[in-house]
Amino acid sequence: MAVDEGRLMDLLGKFVGDMGATAAAGSVVVGHRLGLYASLAQGPATPEEFAGRTGCHPRYLTEWLRGQAASGYVEYDAATGAFSMTEEQAFALTDPNGPVYLPGAFVLALAMLRSEPAITQAFRTGEGVGWHEHHEDLFVGTELFFRPGYLANLTTNWLPALDGVVEKLTAGAAVADIGCGLGASTVLLAQAFPRARVVGSDYHGPSIERARKAAAEAGVASRVGFEEASAQTFTGTGYDLVTSFDCLHDMGDPVGAAQHVRGALAADGTWMVVEPAAGDRVEDNLNPVGRLYYSASTYLCVPNGLSQPGGYALGAQAGEAAIRKVATDAGFTRFRRAAETPFNHVYEIRP
Repeated sequence: MAVDEGRLMDLLGKFVGDMGATAAAGSVVVGHRLGLYASLAQGPATPEEFAGRTGCHPRYLTEWLRGQAASGYVEYDAATGAFSMTEEQAFALTDPNGPVYLPGAFVLALAMLRSEPAITQAFRTGEGVGWHEHHEDLFVGTELFFRPGYLANLTTNWLPALDGVVEKLTAGAAVADIGCGLGASTVLLAQAFPRARVVGSDYHGPSIERARKAAAEAGVASRVGFEEASAQTFTGTGYDLVTSFDCLHDMGDPVGAAQHVRGALAADGTWMVVEPAAGDRVEDNLNPVGRLYYSASTYLCVPNGLSQPGGYALGAQAGEAAIRKVATDAGFTRFRRAAETPFNHVYEIRP
């Protein structure tokens, strides 16, 4: 075997980066759970000073702070022995309710990886693994990962890009939010449009229970309803807007879901589909964003699709052409990409 030493060293460099990121994921989640990032953002501190501030053991904090500095998530001053955070680090790492919250992605990733034995076995059998079969942290991590994007874009970018939808919502539209998970998107819709009537649905009962609690805590429970139902069985008709946030590609029968949506929409209603950003060709997705989504899709999206009847397993990098085909096969006649971010494509679909 003729091995090119330069190419081998490049590969080993990738490995070191990947292994370091994998091993560091747990420390990020520790920082999330203990509020360490928010505490460090209050000002520079040595490990001993940080222990007094956080109530945690200084030896553990020493190792955690050094690892975070090596990762580039915090700063280290060799002259004083103190650690600190830049404005950008604090912005991205300290506020779960802000427009960016990076630790949420690591909560999701660690929960996802807990299912490795089941996923390995599924590779052998071809059987599916449903979302409901994963660790409970997966649902929390998914909301932590996706909610900041919804918070940053839903009312300022995505909904205004749809023809006439904001006006309907302002006047008091009827909305169905399918695959709502813990209700983050449902609650945001209700908060932004007090006259709208919003119903969230998800097939996972424990998520619906938590969504109801979230709506109550947000003070919108009187204007938001939730039901345990799949995208093929959610109730109601005459909806002005149906939304599906990052979930169509997870379904075993997305065409059946699309047909049900079409029947539930008002004649001039709109289906807003938010999906992971993806190109139609494999080579379009061989990049850092595609890598993230293909990895998650291997553990979550494809296994869930294979766990349900319908014969589909679109995966998180299905691309616009595949989403358009689902819509047209279901009888929709109007389809366009209305908005996008580096991580999402937003489609406007009408009967």
